[in-house]
Amino acid sequence: MKAKLGLALACAALLGAPAFAQQDFSAVEIQTIPVADGLYMLLGSGGNIALSVGDDGAFIVDTQYAPLSDKIRAAIRAVGGDDVRFVFNTHFHGDHTGGNENFGKAGATIMAQDNVQTRLSTEQVSTLDGSTTPPAPAAAIPVVTYPERLTFHWNGNTVNFFHAPNAHTDGDSIVHYTNLNAFHMGDTFFNGGYPFIDVGAGGSLAGIVAAAREVLGRTNAATKIIPGHGNLATQADLRNYLEIMSTIEQRIQSLIDQSRSEDEVVAADPTSEWDATWGTGFMNAETFTRLAYQSMAR
Repeated sequence: MKAKLGLALACAALLGAPAFAQQDFSAVEIQTIPVADGLYMLLGSGGNIALSVGDDGAFIVDTQYAPLSDKIRAAIRAVGGDDVRFVFNTHFHGDHTGGNENFGKAGATIMAQDNVQTRLSTEQVSTLDGSTTPPAPAAAIPVVTYPERLTFHWNGNTVNFFHAPNAHTDGDSIVHYTNLNAFHMGDTFFNGGYPFIDVGAGGSLAGIVAAAREVLGRTNAATKIIPGHGNLATQADLRNYLEIMSTIEQRIQSLIDQSRSEDEVVAADPTSEWDATWGTGFMNAETFTRLAYQSMAR
């Protein structure tokens, strides 16, 4: 029961379930962190936002929660930006898409991978407790989508979006600001913590590992990486994350090959070395291990 409760709470947080979304946002402050020329990371509550400002206008990746939209707009104006022209969603979870409706109604064009449009357009049923999330309002749903790759030219930059299949979800995108040597990895990368693998939405540990490996191969020592959650990262941070995720994947696979059950895999504690530092947030070691096992054993 304890494991199921922890898993449900983790999912509620990331999916933006009503009980979580009623938190007090009045004390939340938006922090603005420079990443590269005209590119910033905005931290508030929910998933990290990437902000591009320049002659073409403001372009953001992800929107956090709806009550924070005015604070996000103020942070954009503070660095010389104006009305948001484009929004891109890295995936469908409410802590990354909650502000979509506000920005969409204000005139922003919303973009995402195909599966994000599908999931936001339809009722989502939790495989954990059967609870449902209704379809998003029309103004919150992406109107430009892509299957595998999309190139966007904005503020003097070439921005490449590419699908990371079945990683955090089935609709994850990674954003590469090629001119600026920078990435936004969405929730395929939790910097300094165990990632949430949304198994019910097609997520898998194998996809998490593949996404990290794909991005790492495009980086160098000067690359800046915006994670879905956590501090602005470097190539070394991503390499460390990949090594840990790969090691855990190999350990769990070995246990599966020995016909160990989910409870037996949890009891084997395949994450023990990192639990004290990586398992102290909303995604604890047991919950992460169970999700990883489920994604690998299905």
